[in-house]
Amino acid sequence: MRIAIMTSDPRVYYLASKVLKEHKIPFYSLTPTDEIPFDVEVILTGEKDFDKIKFPNKIIVRDETFIDELLLFLEGKKRFKSVFIAIDPGERPGVSVVADNRVLEVYHLKSPKDVDIIIQLLEKYPGAKIKIGHGAKRHRILMLKSLAKVLGENYPIILVNERGTTPRVGGVEAWAIQDIVASINIGLREGREMTIKELIRGDKVTKGEIENIKAQSRIVSGGKITISSELAKEVALGNLTIEEAIELQKKKKGKG
Repeated sequence: MRIAIMTSDPRVYYLASKVLKEHKIPFYSLTPTDEIPFDVEVILTGEKDFDKIKFPNKIIVRDETFIDELLLFLEGKKRFKSVFIAIDPGERPGVSVVADNRVLEVYHLKSPKDVDIIIQLLEKYPGAKIKIGHGAKRHRILMLKSLAKVLGENYPIILVNERGTTPRVGGVEAWAIQDIVASINIGLREGREMTIKELIRGDKVTKGEIENIKAQSRIVSGGKITISSELAKEVALGNLTIEEAIELQKKKKGKG
């Protein structure tokens, strides 16, 4: 098997070549405009050049952990006994990949509906299982419903008690770091396997939940809109985001 480092970024080349030499793995050195040799099977590159390179097997070099993905590819089989894609549900979910108690990747998603990365990780790590924290009910259900559209309602998910998984972190980006660390802790914990259908079923929403969501809608809309109880219930059930409910309320108000 042949590997090529194909990049215009000196930092990416230095890092990739250094790690490959340490592992005694031979490689080609190419620029993005070079012709790819016929025997190349995988290309290492940076984020800047990734989309420019038209080749089926590409690995992004962000740091030295790229070697885990490369070795996984080279071996042609799962290197790890267990791989978990762990999710800390919330307005901006934290996601981590934990394999044999080792953290391979971390992400901070834009919203509970932003599940593309999770689908990509399932493709990248065949046999991986999803773990999700039991908190943030509304956001959790919204995310599970988004996953169900792709994976089906019978897809197994491991529900984890996330109590005590979120640490106190100081600093400007503390909230983002907390979500990611919480997802790592969720990945390291045991849980109970259930189907997505089991986790999202039921339509019981308390009056307190509805009132809380209505109050949140006023905050999110800058005090301009309070959504109806019916829309608040749909948000609680994970059928709508609070932003979508606000837009629907605006249209309803406009018609009235």
